[in-house]
This record gives sequence, structure tokens and C-alpha cells, in this order.
Amino acid sequence: MRITVFGAAGNVGSRVVAEALSRGHHVTAVVRDAARFPELPAAAEARTGDASNPDDVARLSAGQDLVIGATRPAPGSERQLVAATEGLLAGLARTGVRLLLVGGAGSLTLPGTEGTTVIDGPGFPADWRPIALACNDQLAACRADQEVDWAYLSPAAVLEPGERTGRYRLGKDELLVDAEGVSAISMEDLSVALLDEAERPAHHRARFTVAY
Repeated sequence: MRITVFGAAGNVGSRVVAEALSRGHHVTAVVRDAARFPELPAAAEARTGDASNPDDVARLSAGQDLVIGATRPAPGSERQLVAATEGLLAGLARTGVRLLLVGGAGSLTLPGTEGTTVIDGPGFPADWRPIALACNDQLAACRADQEVDWAYLSPAAVLEPGERTGRYRLGKDELLVDAEGVSAISMEDLSVALLDEAERPAHHRARFTVAY
């Protein structure tokens, strides 16, 4: 496949690029600043572009099979995530290319509750709330779109660098937890799940989640 990855030098994006390359896909790795080109794998085609700019998105998605959005703004700039999502949707409406978005877990419902979401559950960290709210608006922007074939991946509650095991469980709108009540997945295995969805699309205009 020909895959364009926005946010290609980030924590998740860099692992998505590596996973896609390991499977033999042609990857266009997009960053906003060309100074980050040295951080990208030599096997990827390095390009500059801004996900919030529909013209950039249309230019970098033309002729591609898939676009993956893995952008993550710095603390204090959380609203950029919504702007990036709106830019991706507007740009891809011109090219008809499918979109896979890495989102947040805050809008998932907690198991055993009457629909209480993670962000509204007990003990949700206050410093995570701005990015969680932005992710909720990111998902809302997708659900409001009428043109793009999108899929939105909500990670487990804990998403950290770790090991690639190649295993994970799939869910839809409820937070997945293990037998000890822990919800976690490594960034490496999140990338596995994302590329599995890329190669064997099972979610269209829908959100899904993964965890161990």
C-alpha cells in the first residue's frame, strides 16, 4: 500500500511508520518542520506538510491508498488536534482517500457503569483533561463528517512505549481492561493494530479500541 502518515516523527507516528515499512508498504512520512527529516527512517519518503491545511492534505494524499493521522499537540496547544482533524477531513474529501486516526480514550465508557465515560470517571487526572477533551471533539468532528471513509482508534487508558508482542484485543466503545482491571497497550502494539486495520479494513466511519 501507499500510506501517508501525518505526525510521522512523534511517539506514536514514528512507530506507525516503522510498522508500515516492516510490512513492505511505501510510506510518505509527513512532518511540519523539515529539520525533523533526520529523525525519519531512510526508507520513508520525507515530506513537509500541515494536517490542519486541507491543501497540504490533498497534495500529500493524492494517489495514496490511506492516510494515517497520528499528530499530537504539545501541552497548551491541545485545540490544534481538532484543527488537524478538520484539515484532514477537508483535504481527504477532495481525494477520496481513507483516513485512520489515532485518537484518545477519554470518550470510551467504563465497564460496569451506566455509560460513564473515562474522562468523567473517578480519579481521571486533571492534567490529562485538556487533551482528552480535544480528543472528544476530534471524534465528534469525524462523526459529523459526511464524505470521508474514516476509522478512529481509541487506545487503552495507558499508552506507553514498550514491546511489540503482536497481540491485542479489539473493542468498540467500551474501555477494555484485563483481569486485574488494567487498561494498557504499548505504542508498538497500537501500531500493529492500526496496520492490521489498514490491511484488512473492518471499521468504516466508526470508532474502535484496542488493549491487552
